[in-house]
Amino acid sequence: MIRTWTMAEMTLRDLIRRRTVVGLLFLLPLVFYLARRDDHTGQAVKFLLLGLGFTSSAAGLFATSAARSLEPRLRLGGYRTIDLYVGRLIALIAVGLAIAVPYLAVVLADQDVQRMPALALALALTVLVAAPLGMLLGSALARDMEGVLLLLAVTSAQFLTDPAKISGRVMPFWSAREIATYAVDLTDIGYLRRGVTHALVCAAILFVATAAIAAVRLRRRRHVRIVSSSAPV
Repeated sequence: MIRTWTMAEMTLRDLIRRRTVVGLLFLLPLVFYLARRDDHTGQAVKFLLLGLGFTSSAAGLFATSAARSLEPRLRLGGYRTIDLYVGRLIALIAVGLAIAVPYLAVVLADQDVQRMPALALALALTVLVAAPLGMLLGSALARDMEGVLLLLAVTSAQFLTDPAKISGRVMPFWSAREIATYAVDLTDIGYLRRGVTHALVCAAILFVATAAIAAVRLRRRRHVRIVSSSAPV
């Protein structure tokens, strides 16, 4: 457990060192929100959730890509794959929630949302889905640019796909639309239940897929041994 928290701390420090990137990621959901602020309240909130999803996923992508060269050495040093994976995931969820809280306050002050607890839940579940999505892209793709382009494609598809169709339901942030509709448009509780179920199932699938890729990529070879540098020549 100590190693898990150590990995979480390392991830947080790495993100904090990238002040410019973190600052841009923090402001990105605001751009999404302001783009539809003058429209119907529901549209502004849904765009905010998508912006948060993109931001949290991008943070996961960058953190995972940056740790690629370090992870094999940590494995040889005794860290388990689960320590590396869960530690990074904890850090990314913490960062995502830290970004989400101020935007919850913005919506509370700027919009007339009667079901604010549902909106808070939507923000939290969006982070829960986005963090492993970014880690999955970072684990599966060797370069940041490829991951960013694929993440942009996923986000664009989320914008353009009809949420009522099957193709819309397989999008990772479909749950955000459902819960936002429940929170803003005062629809029946079925929207909330579908959104929560979708988010939990999607997060679980992403967790398992990312863990599987990490386990294969970081598996220890039995023929590899650490040779002490102090051995006599």
